[in-house]
Amino acid sequence: MTFELPLFPLSSHILPGGRMVLRIFEPRYVSMVKKACADGSGFGICMHNPQGDKEKNEHIYSLGTYVEVVDFERLDDGFLGITVEGSKVFEIESIETKADELRVGRVQWVKDWSRSAVFSEDKEMLAMTEQLKEIYEKYPEFNNLYQDPRFSDPIWVMFRWLELLPVKATQKQDILKHRNPAEVLNFLASLRSVGMIE
Repeated sequence: MTFELPLFPLSSHILPGGRMVLRIFEPRYVSMVKKACADGSGFGICMHNPQGDKEKNEHIYSLGTYVEVVDFERLDDGFLGITVEGSKVFEIESIETKADELRVGRVQWVKDWSRSAVFSEDKEMLAMTEQLKEIYEKYPEFNNLYQDPRFSDPIWVMFRWLELLPVKATQKQDILKHRNPAEVLNFLASLRSVGMIE
């Protein structure tokens, strides 16, 4: 079953369970956020494709993450600052451009990942979990986003690494499409072997 969802394309990426701080200033996105807060609903954050034709809405990759606003504030410059949290992956079937240039997608949910396919006691998984803890301890801007980080959840840990690492959007799209946690673990392990995770 499909439904309509306002879309917010970004070069930064958020995956389920992740949190992100955004500075909202364009009128179309201010209106989108205000409506989401008033309705208790959310919107979609999508990966931006810089090579895609914007007029044809090909600048938005097909898979995105549904987010909801969990905190907001008025910034010193007068703009709106919000913190969003991702919960589910969706796939875009079509996109309509509204009069204010807001993109609205006709989307459907993508099946959640199976946690049974990941061994939380795997040696590589344990190593990446410990390294993620160290990063969060070292950088308060990450740690402060999460009141209760789920380090015991291997999917949560892998998603946080995919957000942090300079992995191409095309690779992230492929990972989300195939939904194979074991392959993601092997992929992250290969990055560790060449020093990208240390």
